[in-house]
Amino acid sequence: MKQEILGWSPVPSQSIKVSDKSISSPCMEKRNLVPEIIDSLPKKTLNVKFQGRFLCPGDILKPRNVKMMPELEWKDDDSALYTICMLDPDAPSKADQRFREFLHWLVVNAPMNNVKKGTTIAEYVGAAPPKGTGLHRYIILVYKQKEKLRCDEKKITSKTTSGRAMFSNKAFARKYDLGLLIAGNLFLSEWDEYVPKLYRQLHFCEWRYY
Repeated sequence: MKQEILGWSPVPSQSIKVSDKSISSPCMEKRNLVPEIIDSLPKKTLNVKFQGRFLCPGDILKPRNVKMMPELEWKDDDSALYTICMLDPDAPSKADQRFREFLHWLVVNAPMNNVKKGTTIAEYVGAAPPKGTGLHRYIILVYKQKEKLRCDEKKITSKTTSGRAMFSNKAFARKYDLGLLIAGNLFLSEWDEYVPKLYRQLHFCEWRYY
């Protein structure tokens, strides 16, 4: 039986305990991310907190639990800048991935552990798997930049799907010569009653894609 929420625990304080653990675990390896989405697994597990609860790699979370932008922390070089990306490679479904990867969040030039001070290219939108398509993978990645980026992509607001479908994380990393994939995490999610509300926010008509 699937667990609705796997591995979530209450947070005893406001800070996130930064992990030194490698994300090269069976949980990540079996998700078939390499080489289609990323060239290699991240060096470390990205610490993610959704609405006051920690994310363990592979947790199954409902869309209503990830509707707010998460808090992120990772341990690396505090003098560097970073790119943060969240995507769904199973759009619109695992059986039909014609819109992979669907971009949920993209920020560049962020100081370590301070995403809000970065430059947002795609504003955060939570998981929105179509009804009946089963569990989708949602991957959150942090790249270390070699320098400050000057991106030519148009900003994508949280009110639209325009520019989100058929994003390529690997192509973006090549275009801007991103450095090491420092940290990452992932969760699984499938449709719940919150998804239609998010579709209305995005002005998205699901029937057009089926």
